[in-house]
Amino acid sequence: MDTAPVTTPVTSTVTTAPVATLPVPEPAAHTVRWWVRWAGDFFRSPEGHAALLGFWGAVMITFGGLGAGAVRRNDPLLESAHLSWLRFGHGYALATIVVWLGVLSMIIAWVRLGRITIGTGPYRGTERPASTVTLNELRITVGIWILPLLFAVPMFSQDVYSYLAQGALLRDGYDPYTVGPVVSPGVLLDNVSPVWTTTTAPYGPIFLLMGQAITSITGDNVVAGTIAMRLVMLPGLALMMWAVPHMTKHLGGKPTVALWLAVLNPLVLIHLIGGVHNEMLMVGLMAAGIALVLERHHVAGVVVVAIGVAIKATAGVALPFLVWIWMIHERERRAAENKGPLPHPIRTFAKIAGLGVSVFAVVFVAASAAAGVGIGWLTALSGSKKIINWLSLPTIMAHMVTWVTPFSLGEVLVVTRALCAVALVGILIWTWWRYRNTERQAVMGILIAFVAIVILSPAALPWYYSWPLALAAGFAMSTPTLMVLVGLCTWLMLVFQPGGSIGLYNIWHVAAATFVAVVAALSLRKVDPLRLRADSARSKQ
Repeated sequence: MDTAPVTTPVTSTVTTAPVATLPVPEPAAHTVRWWVRWAGDFFRSPEGHAALLGFWGAVMITFGGLGAGAVRRNDPLLESAHLSWLRFGHGYALATIVVWLGVLSMIIAWVRLGRITIGTGPYRGTERPASTVTLNELRITVGIWILPLLFAVPMFSQDVYSYLAQGALLRDGYDPYTVGPVVSPGVLLDNVSPVWTTTTAPYGPIFLLMGQAITSITGDNVVAGTIAMRLVMLPGLALMMWAVPHMTKHLGGKPTVALWLAVLNPLVLIHLIGGVHNEMLMVGLMAAGIALVLERHHVAGVVVVAIGVAIKATAGVALPFLVWIWMIHERERRAAENKGPLPHPIRTFAKIAGLGVSVFAVVFVAASAAAGVGIGWLTALSGSKKIINWLSLPTIMAHMVTWVTPFSLGEVLVVTRALCAVALVGILIWTWWRYRNTERQAVMGILIAFVAIVILSPAALPWYYSWPLALAAGFAMSTPTLMVLVGLCTWLMLVFQPGGSIGLYNIWHVAAATFVAVVAALSLRKVDPLRLRADSARSKQ
């Protein structure tokens, strides 16, 4: 009698009306507000400031590259935009300065993020301690930095023009393993470096298929082809952002430090994305394959590495070491099941190695059949001998001999390259056998093998160091070791010209690169290694 007649209608009205009028997109609006708050907090923090500095550095590289980068020989796009003056005289000088300012900005931003990531620098303006920068923050920073570079002309290298020309050969019915781009005259050939016009393709069939697909869509449009080739590289970057931190679980490193060192590195982003190198795909696939094998997905890991080999043969160095990891897991499985040690180690090795080779063969044969090519890329690998610079030990040895003997550089190079090739084979065999007992040893073996290849091969280029760097980042390293790597990566970033020419034969260029590299290395531990702020403070007094 007292409540039912009054409350039932009121309760029904109050509870149903608000439910009926709730806005449907409320969850999405909440997500947007969360992201806005997060972005505000992030960009007010020291790592956010560094991310913005790196972004503006990438913008400067993109703009300056219009004049100082590896621009096309005839660029109607620049002419129609009235920017062709950037390629000549004072315009070229201005563009070069802008590029170098952008590179230095990205290096400064990278080192600042490094101090925060490893916890060696001050962290002001927030209550969070210095070492709590997250993986997601670093991954977002990678995206922020590469966004302008996606639209830049090729930077520090002309290789993308060769990629497009080789893809066009396959598109037009030629075999890139038997003929060079010179057989197909046109706009794409016009931009290939003269040293590579008659060189057959040294890359795997999957990469040739990618080049064929891109040139089939973009035709002979160099700008569209370059941007499309960059977009094709992005899956490799995504794989690196997953695999490199993931490997630290098995190698003892710190995920954020690994991502900062191996992925956010200007040497990697500017050369592999800005320079459009297929190392981006190869290294990403190789790292992902190793991570999968470490997680006991052995067949899947071998398949992924095999795809990497079908991009560029260098990834194949990892395969023999993955057999050891597979055997280690088999031994651990038997121990966990109380089955004792491997009864027939040699037979187990043969079985695992045979299965790995079979998986690799299936992937590679299928890729070659799809591209309609054979294995001619193996003979084309010798084309790298055309590259001569101070980054490879055989070339250094040859130069030193020519200083004290009457022999020519070409005569001595034949000998020094042969000696280093023999040494390389010996090191690879010894490393494979020596580093076989644990997962960490096996990955360390791959790392040493890559370092040996980079140093002892007939030719080396700065971006080749991304191969061992992706693996080294997974291990725990002291701050002094990280300082050495920062200095080395900075020096390698600076010793080439924005247009792709080599700066190693200019003593002033090398001296400037060395000075900046030393300062960058010291800055990982000290905010102001040159004591410029202290001098400024004293001058004001």
